Amino acid sequence: MDQNFTARILTRIDEVSENEWDALTGSHNPFLSHRFLNALEQSSCAVEQTGWGPRHIWLSDEDEKPVGAAPLYAKTHSQGEYVFDHGWADALHRAGGNYYPKLQCAVPFSPVNGPRLLASDTDIKLGLLSAMVQACTDWAYSGIHLTFLERADQTACRDAGFLLRQDRQFHFFNREFETFNEFLNSLSSRKRKNIRKERSAAQDGITIKRLTGEDLKAEHWDVFYQCYVDTGARKWGSPYLNREFFARIHESMKDDILLIMAWQDEIPIAAALNFIGGEALYGRNWGCLAHKPFLHFELCYYQAIEAAIEMKLSRVEAGAQGEHKLARGYEPVATHSAHYLSHPGLRTAIADYLTDERRAVERNIKILNRHTPFKKDEL
Repeated sequence: MDQNFTARILTRIDEVSENEWDALTGSHNPFLSHRFLNALEQSSCAVEQTGWGPRHIWLSDEDEKPVGAAPLYAKTHSQGEYVFDHGWADALHRAGGNYYPKLQCAVPFSPVNGPRLLASDTDIKLGLLSAMVQACTDWAYSGIHLTFLERADQTACRDAGFLLRQDRQFHFFNREFETFNEFLNSLSSRKRKNIRKERSAAQDGITIKRLTGEDLKAEHWDVFYQCYVDTGARKWGSPYLNREFFARIHESMKDDILLIMAWQDEIPIAAALNFIGGEALYGRNWGCLAHKPFLHFELCYYQAIEAAIEMKLSRVEAGAQGEHKLARGYEPVATHSAHYLSHPGLRTAIADYLTDERRAVERNIKILNRHTPFKKDEL
């Protein structure tokens, strides 16, 4: 690492101030904010006991001025990451090595794209990566994994010798639509009719509200948490986030939150949580307490599109997985991660695998793009 930089490991993000950390993020991405990351730690969601031990990198220049940072965690498992490396872990274990602990540069439990190397200068980004590699070596960890990277961070990782990986998500892109109907008019007739049919069925007998800022109350979070726990228990076991986390983000981030809720006969039955960024609306968690056909699509996809159009946001990022999003106006996009492996044999094997995987992902995106619901002259 450049001798003019001094790296420090933060085992709690509140070792630095909110203003110091947020000054380095470079954009309004709510997931990289000090408030969000601190809420995860203070609520004991992202801590040593849950396998997410904070090891944030804090980089200063020779005048002790903060110049770079990175959200970094010592992981003892691969849960809550959404970039899957269980096969890599199994391979190293079968070879007699230890895959855990590893270092994970990410936003816990959040498959959202954004900056990870919080610095505007390429040399400082490389300094952050160098500090990670040094820590990985000193602690004899198996490797470093940076997930859901923006382009500038991908470039820095490639230049530092990290292996690059691709996957895909589905995002809605706001092509300067003024209304939801204008968006619908950009679709083929059959897809447009299908969405109208789904929305009509979902809204029948239902009241839907979008809540943000001062309109958000504790009782809304109580209902949302019931929905979240129910969905989590059915899909992946114990939920990652607890009620205290949501209480903390309500206190510190309510203006960055859009909670979309549905009532039937004045009884709340479903909720979808979104975060509002400077350019995007980020769909995160959803759950329901009563079955209603197409309500998931209405709250998570159509209401999000409508809200993004009204807020003049450029896109909706709807989270991981879900080819069913394609028919509902969301388009396939590549997501990117970068990986440093300490074990030379594992590194060689994974490098070969990633070459084939990247080609497969690129082919998949090309195929999916041929099946978007838009009129062909709109793309």
